[in-house]
Amino acid sequence: MLAADAAQAQRAAMAAIEQDCVKSTGLRCDVVTLYSGEVFNLYKYKKYTDVRLVFAPEQQTAYYGGDPDNFTYPRYDLDIAFFRVYENGKPAHIDNYLRWSRTGAREGDLIFVSGHPGSTGRLLTFSQIELLRELDYPTRLNSYRHTLDALKAFSSQSADNARIAAEDTQSYENSFKAITGYLAALQDKDLRTAKAADEQKLRAEYKASDPGAPDPWQEITNAVEVEKEIYKPLTYLEHNTQSSFQRMRGFNSELARFARTLVRVTEEKTKPNAERLREYRDSALPSVEQGLFSTAPIYKSLETAELTASLKLMQEVLGKDHPDVKKILNGKTPEQAAKDFIEGTKLDGVAVRKQLYEGGVAAVQASTDPLIVVMRAIDPDARRLRKDFDDQVDAVERRNGAAIAKARFARTGFTQPPDAGFTLRLSYGAVKGYMENGKPIPYFTTIGGAFQHATEHNNQPPYQLADTWIKAKSKLDPKAPLNFVTTVDIIGGNSGSPTVNKEGEVVGIVFDGNIQSLAWNFVYTDNVARAIHVDSRGIQESLRNIYDASGLADELLGTKGKTAASARDRTGSPAPAGVTQ
Repeated sequence: MLAADAAQAQRAAMAAIEQDCVKSTGLRCDVVTLYSGEVFNLYKYKKYTDVRLVFAPEQQTAYYGGDPDNFTYPRYDLDIAFFRVYENGKPAHIDNYLRWSRTGAREGDLIFVSGHPGSTGRLLTFSQIELLRELDYPTRLNSYRHTLDALKAFSSQSADNARIAAEDTQSYENSFKAITGYLAALQDKDLRTAKAADEQKLRAEYKASDPGAPDPWQEITNAVEVEKEIYKPLTYLEHNTQSSFQRMRGFNSELARFARTLVRVTEEKTKPNAERLREYRDSALPSVEQGLFSTAPIYKSLETAELTASLKLMQEVLGKDHPDVKKILNGKTPEQAAKDFIEGTKLDGVAVRKQLYEGGVAAVQASTDPLIVVMRAIDPDARRLRKDFDDQVDAVERRNGAAIAKARFARTGFTQPPDAGFTLRLSYGAVKGYMENGKPIPYFTTIGGAFQHATEHNNQPPYQLADTWIKAKSKLDPKAPLNFVTTVDIIGGNSGSPTVNKEGEVVGIVFDGNIQSLAWNFVYTDNVARAIHVDSRGIQESLRNIYDASGLADELLGTKGKTAASARDRTGSPAPAGVTQ
């Protein structure tokens, strides 16, 4: 088949497999593409939707050090939260679970991390990483910069504005720093030279094995050129090509995303399952509905500020005379258009969204909601861009990426991990410090170090310790480990992953990596790059002696209803085996 036809046939087969799986098991079923499509796996998930918050520390504790300390080490964060999963209104009973370590981790220990890392680009071709370096990352950073400027201006207007914008601000600051790190990695001459040399060697071997075969690297390069041509309108009107989330860069607004979803899902549901866009297949609809009908608060003032910034940037990038820009702005300024869209929409009401969803195509087509109207207007052009991308870029890259993966398997066997793709992955490594600028960096930090760090910064934000910590200082063990580093292979999306020792016990929780770890997006090394974890001993110490949550601490240790003290060792190493808790 042609690549586009083959890709459509694959999507249809995947949808059918998923639908059959859902019907037979009642689980969430996803066909996962690995190695660009050389390997497919069926993943089955039991999904819990009644999840309740049990504990979270203050924001200034979980985000201690703020953006300046993000992607740095040493760190002093209690970046954790605990939830309880319910089933049929009662706490879920789970037979198999990870038990809590009483002794934590020490240097040299073998540890494991299970999680759902977002995406890596280690198996991309050189032309694909050049697209990231030359076009995608710089334009993303420009978009994030505009959004952050808008958020900071919005936040400066009042304390309430600062509160409701805090989560988005932190998210964009994190993304900005992460993409800056990824870009820096691709600007490293040695990394790019090594990538190019490895590709040239494999390419020569491939050609020698079958001189008459099409060159998959050249086919991907051709697809990359197509992507460059459509990149700007595609990302502003349809979706971010390098993200698994279908978000329009030109409409940075939760309400606008609701409108796009309603316009799309009601139409897609009229089609056979095999012919729909992947995000609206039957097996995915429960998740679509859960997001669409979420009761999470929406702040129209914040929506207006963010939408204004994105409409401004879209007008700047695509040009005032672009047909879709004209449809969207309709002679207005971006500021006025955003104001009218957000003030006029009623999509902030869950009942309104449900009514449109349940009313189907007829209800959505009849709607006069301004965001629905504008999404209907640009949908034909956006769909054409999506088809061009699916057929001429994604399909070509998948087919030829699979051919390259096959060539790698022929060379080394089935030994190289696939790129991450938001699916379950088990990574391993060692608890290990490192050297930076000739200085040894210890593998762990302590609760006492958090107080010292605050003092060094005059206890001023973002290094201001919470009042709960100040009041509890005399009760705390200053040598209790708080954070530690390992060589475990992680990437964005791993935050919150349990860190487990070889006995299958939780010794910590992943929450970050140092700045050097961002290069892991493209190549793994363990010289100075490290994953950063919250230590299980620091969690126990803080629950008991700062937050008066001994009941939770006991439950984690499996000693609920008994008296239990956190394991302490004044050297920062684990307590000896056999210590009675």
